[in-house]
Amino acid sequence: MIESETPGAAAARLTGYAVSGERAVSGAVTEVTLGGGQLVVVKGDEAPGAVRAEAAGLRWLADAGAVRVPAVRGLDERWLVTDFVRTGPPSARAALRFGRDLAALHASGASAFGAPPPGGPTDAYIGLAPMRDVPGADWPNWYAEQRVLPYLRRAVDAHTLRADEAAAVERVCERLPELAGPAEPPARLHGDLWNGNVLWGADGHVWLIDPAAHGGHRETDLAMLHLFGCPHLSEVLEGYQQTAPLAPGWADRIGLHQLFPLLVHVVLFGRGYAEQASSVARTALAG
Repeated sequence: MIESETPGAAAARLTGYAVSGERAVSGAVTEVTLGGGQLVVVKGDEAPGAVRAEAAGLRWLADAGAVRVPAVRGLDERWLVTDFVRTGPPSARAALRFGRDLAALHASGASAFGAPPPGGPTDAYIGLAPMRDVPGADWPNWYAEQRVLPYLRRAVDAHTLRADEAAAVERVCERLPELAGPAEPPARLHGDLWNGNVLWGADGHVWLIDPAAHGGHRETDLAMLHLFGCPHLSEVLEGYQQTAPLAPGWADRIGLHQLFPLLVHVVLFGRGYAEQASSVARTALAG
């Protein structure tokens, strides 16, 4: 990394092509036009291992041959350069195909729950939040120990979550073996599959960006799609069920899988998400 390097200069250095233009999209994301007219996206991230984790995740998802992800064109410890995805309007047809593709991605599997992508670091990220990829033997215990409880402790220490709310989440963790449904093999997850990371391509396909990829439970990706909404979600689910039917009761377990991202939001954004996390925990216990 070169100090004070611009995204355009980083793209030129990492791809070997001259740059003819750049446009800032956000504080961390820049669209860069290479000399031949090709558009790429340049992301800057100074968090240790963040770029390597994202690049490894994109390659791991691509290796499954199931979903579309932008190709990695270059990276170093700070910068990641990927292909630009031209977007269009969401459609029911693309959603149905995406559901089938997502099921195929999950079925391509992982070596263990919590396993990082090949070449990816143990200390990864989900958005701006640290996320450790430490393999575990079974999903309920791994999910409690490596996902829910670390962020529960941070929320309690920051006094963002009340004692009664924390107690409900702790009871869910204790009962996860009975609440988690039938045992399933580790799935290859995108890991942060909220609507903002689902791009409706101009080519009629869905493209996935910004993964927090790891081995996990396939219902987790679907729960993330439900958390903040997704266009044509019923068609996505229809395509998924056609390809790999979900275990009975999966819809009742959505809240279990949302506990981790909700607690991450409690820690990052404060009290606004605490009541939602508590409600999800109490609903799971009542069921």
